[in-house]
Amino acid sequence: MTTQTKQPLSHLDWLEAEAIHILREVAGQCSNPVLLFSGGKDSLCILRLAEKAFRPGRFPFPLLHIDTGHNYQEVIDFRDQRAAELGERLIVRSVEDSMKRGTVVLKSPDEPRNKHQSVTLLESIEEFGFDCCIGGARRDEEKARAKERIMSFRDEFGQWDPKNQRPELWNLYNARSHKGENIRAFPISNWTEMDVWQYIERENLQLPSIYFAHQRDVVMRGGAIVPINVPLASGEVINQPKAGEEVINMQVRFRTVGDITCTAPVISDADNVEKIVLETATTTITERGATRLDDQTSDASMEQRKKEGYF
Repeated sequence: MTTQTKQPLSHLDWLEAEAIHILREVAGQCSNPVLLFSGGKDSLCILRLAEKAFRPGRFPFPLLHIDTGHNYQEVIDFRDQRAAELGERLIVRSVEDSMKRGTVVLKSPDEPRNKHQSVTLLESIEEFGFDCCIGGARRDEEKARAKERIMSFRDEFGQWDPKNQRPELWNLYNARSHKGENIRAFPISNWTEMDVWQYIERENLQLPSIYFAHQRDVVMRGGAIVPINVPLASGEVINQPKAGEEVINMQVRFRTVGDITCTAPVISDADNVEKIVLETATTTITERGATRLDDQTSDASMEQRKKEGYF
């Protein structure tokens, strides 16, 4: 009689199992969920987790991207490619559509549109009747997100109250809601940036090219590296340098991706996932702290946006 030795589960195995459990809880408790998919690294991890949770069947939810109209074309192209490869339905709604309806009004033409995604998201939830939005937010990203539950309740106005959250004892998740209310579910809430990159490495996930080191024209603005003269699919070029700014061609990569006007790269020579894992292990600056200019407007900027309906 032979005895098989059981291999201990790695921390990634535990995180993966928890995330799959959460995805299945959403599918079991919610009548019309949707997965928020931008083409970024966190939502790509959730796509792989959804494959493991539900394949060989179809996902029990469509994919939804709230496009600011100022997203990097490399990421948009990758988003469409990945959705087509999976054969899943991708819904795209744009902040520009909300601007045309008059529900979003910019203070100036060059105002960052990131915070206005809240309006378009709430309009999309009402349009399709979604009762749960699955997102890739993680607690380690920002202190407001560290306050949030895995199943985050939003009222009939789409608002989040950090002082009124449901308990989640013994990994029991309550995703129930009344008509008009909404749940935001975060399957990788307990993951760190390092966990994400190690999972990407283990699963050999493909990524948009801007996550890897490349040459790009930038300027230094307010202590941040700001990419300039970025082309859009429309042919428009945005983030033009201001008078007196010196344009530098620098080797950079993006730790996170979002609206071009508020997403900054970092100096890096990491041109593959293995190098990014090593780089992440030694960095002393948080992911959003180093790269998201919209989080630096005030100490409570993220929390305020979440109260208004943000992801």
